[in-house]
Amino acid sequence: MKTKSIYLLFAFLIISGMLSAQKWQEIKSVEDVCRAYPDEMKRMLGEFNLDYPGLEKVKAAQEKGNLTEACEYLLSYYKNSENALHLRKSQPAATGQTNAAADTILENVFVIQNVRGQVPWGDDGHRDWYYKGPNNDREWAWLSNRHSQISHVLGVYFETGNPKYARHIDLFLRDFIIKSMPYPGVKSSTSVWRGLEVAARAKVWSRIFYGLLNSEYISPATQLLMLSSLPDHAHYNRNFHAGSNWLTMEISALATVATNFPEYKKSEEWLAYSIETMIESMKEQVYPDGVQAELTSHYHIVSLSNFELFKQICDHANRQLPDYYLKNLELMQNYLAQTVRPNGTGILNNDGDLDYNRNRILDAAAAYNRHDWEFIASNGQSGKAPEKGPSYFFPWAGQLISRSGFDADAHWSFFDVGPWGSGHQHSDKLHISIAAYGRDLLVDAGRFAYTGEVAEKFRGYARGSQGHNVLLIDGKGQEPGPRKTEKPLSEKHRLITGKYDYAWGAFSKFIDVEGECTHTRRLYYDRGNFWVVVDEVATDRPRKVEALWHWHPDCEVHLNGNNVSTQNKRGNLQIIPAGNQKWEVNFVKGQENPEIQGWYSKEYNKYKPNVASVYTTKVESDSKFVWVLFPSEKVETGVRAEIISESSKEIKVKVINERNEERVVTVPL
Repeated sequence: MKTKSIYLLFAFLIISGMLSAQKWQEIKSVEDVCRAYPDEMKRMLGEFNLDYPGLEKVKAAQEKGNLTEACEYLLSYYKNSENALHLRKSQPAATGQTNAAADTILENVFVIQNVRGQVPWGDDGHRDWYYKGPNNDREWAWLSNRHSQISHVLGVYFETGNPKYARHIDLFLRDFIIKSMPYPGVKSSTSVWRGLEVAARAKVWSRIFYGLLNSEYISPATQLLMLSSLPDHAHYNRNFHAGSNWLTMEISALATVATNFPEYKKSEEWLAYSIETMIESMKEQVYPDGVQAELTSHYHIVSLSNFELFKQICDHANRQLPDYYLKNLELMQNYLAQTVRPNGTGILNNDGDLDYNRNRILDAAAAYNRHDWEFIASNGQSGKAPEKGPSYFFPWAGQLISRSGFDADAHWSFFDVGPWGSGHQHSDKLHISIAAYGRDLLVDAGRFAYTGEVAEKFRGYARGSQGHNVLLIDGKGQEPGPRKTEKPLSEKHRLITGKYDYAWGAFSKFIDVEGECTHTRRLYYDRGNFWVVVDEVATDRPRKVEALWHWHPDCEVHLNGNNVSTQNKRGNLQIIPAGNQKWEVNFVKGQENPEIQGWYSKEYNKYKPNVASVYTTKVESDSKFVWVLFPSEKVETGVRAEIISESSKEIKVKVINERNEERVVTVPL
């Protein structure tokens, strides 16, 4: 009989637990959460310094063993404290206004990196926080756990005042926090407990906690659950953070919790650690020319944004950062300003998207009182012309930006002769991108995706040399190169004058290529006229050489003999081989077999076919190839290029346009 009673009790406890899990929506009051999760609430109180001014009543109630009363006093303290005044908001008047994008989120439909998916409900009554989206992409699951979707809903609530948006945030957070308990306390790559997601949530939750602190639509249970989980988020970012741009995101999140919630026992230690770590990370991450060491424009912005956020956090906490830190912030902003295309987008390179940077630069120009940045970003419509320019070379990054000027129709090019990069690298050394007359012409392939079906198909192409404007040797691309450099490129590698720009670099490690082979590429930009590219292949045996030139998908591309040219209504480019080398020229577009070729991705999970013009030849020994890249507003025909002299020191090239106007340039060797 006793055994049966124990069995019935055990069964009752199991069933009660299941019902409790299924009825998490009903846990709303302080009493509810203390009854459902007493150990969690006790643990939460243990995270606080109850000797902190204002927490006297919380401490007294805790010492009496009155958990509910202690938690009620804690929430009362926050409502009346002066913490995070910059995050507190007046509650909007209730209305029935709606927002279509937010309403979609309320249906658990999230758009993550351009992929739309609906998060399903599990048998336990919670959302499936491990759902990887329709493409089975773990990135989809990771990013959905950063809670940017409820950050959007928060903004819509304050715009509309519709209570349903605040109520959704309340239920969303309660669901997530209860489902994610207990905090595992170990370094993880799971959908819920990975560093970047932990960091992002800490920032979003801070805005939600204080922004909705006095909202009648956020339950006390949800507020307490947030206070119980935020120290776990801080612990993770303090103890398991990564390096490079990940570190900037994770450590800025640690500082966010430390400064917005100074009542936690470890807040002062978290902030001190954050400041020390962030300063050291900046020294490690940012080269003296202001370029983040991954050498990826997109992730440069990520790091810069978090370095800037960290400064704002320290400003709110009245913590002064060293001059070194502030100077580097300006250098990083300067890089964005001096590399921006005339159409306002930045460099597309390595694992990046084609980011629109104009507004970001204009905001920085105002903040730093930099009228030269304003001039560049506004195409010369406002601000003051820079004392130097229009072209710039970044000697640590090994990147040359060439321009004819700062106007909207200006020529623009990017030439990469630097190290491989400390992360998110592509095998694209000596790649060239070109834009002119408001149009992108020669392009980088982009990044496509990191995981899932798109990545399985395109990731190798995106990272490999075959997606870039480089040479393939015997059908093979480049091996990884040096990740970082200890010194800038010497002046012999580049020269910028009023009339022309010049830079060169070399690469000699190709995948599974036998023997010795070095590719040296020299780029000469005759300002306002054209580019000359000189490719030298030094080899100890015969080779097949393929020169790849990838066009933007919007370009209409034609072949005339060995010349490849666009026939766009506005903004055109011709590739004209000079010399007597025999080339076989083929166009490849949207190819999947036998290998991927002719695809372009301007942002994650977005891609389309583009034309790759592939020049193929065979060489018996050391060889030199000369290309003229001739831009024009309208379609020009009959443009010719020829080598008129060549020595060990220089090569002279004559270019004749359709009006029979000649121009001779001398490219140093």
